[in-house]
Amino acid sequence: MTGMLASVRNLEEAKVVYECGADIIDLKEPKHGALGAIPLDMMHCIVDTLWEKCLISATTGDLPADATTIEEQILKTAETGVDYVKVGMFSKHHLESCLPRLASCASRGISIIAVMFADLNSDLGSTIDDVKHAGLKGVMLDTARKGSGSLLKHVNLQHLKQFVNHSRQKGLLTGLAGSLTIEDIPELIKADPHYIGFRTALCSRKERTSYIDRNTFMKVRRSIPILAEQNQASGNF
Repeated sequence: MTGMLASVRNLEEAKVVYECGADIIDLKEPKHGALGAIPLDMMHCIVDTLWEKCLISATTGDLPADATTIEEQILKTAETGVDYVKVGMFSKHHLESCLPRLASCASRGISIIAVMFADLNSDLGSTIDDVKHAGLKGVMLDTARKGSGSLLKHVNLQHLKQFVNHSRQKGLLTGLAGSLTIEDIPELIKADPHYIGFRTALCSRKERTSYIDRNTFMKVRRSIPILAEQNQASGNF
């Protein structure tokens, strides 16, 4: 069954999506890019408030393909106590230069989700294999250019199914995101990812840098089957 990931930028939004039933809360600052990171002190605050109440992921930022920089940010993010650390693989250079360092972080028990971008990456199949070989926890397919339309404008349903199936066969957790709308949900659920992620569709005026609106959130929440409690308790991304 597919669950709902909601991206939030502060404690107030985190409380709203938790109370309204998000399956995983994703910490991200939309003003700072596709995977903009929120301040570490805010991460600590949110984790401390929602400790053991729900799963929490956090992005590390739109970082250059510098292995040292990425590793440092992964370690700082993991120290806040989030369940998953999301790292953007924005280019082939990110994969070639940084995956070995990500593997080192993963070997320390950090659950890393590699985020790939449908509007940037072309060879997703080999990337999935590389992610598995590095020992990462999962993969998410997103879009980098948020003004370029939803994920389904870049990848058709058949390719999404192939992406998810390949990832599942490798034992990876899977997520789909990228300017998704409530109308996209029926198609995305057919691909059977572990999670589908939202930000823009949850916000006032459908602006990703605006605030999450409770009523708008509930419309999206009602369109996605709610994960069974045992699935949430098992710690699946």
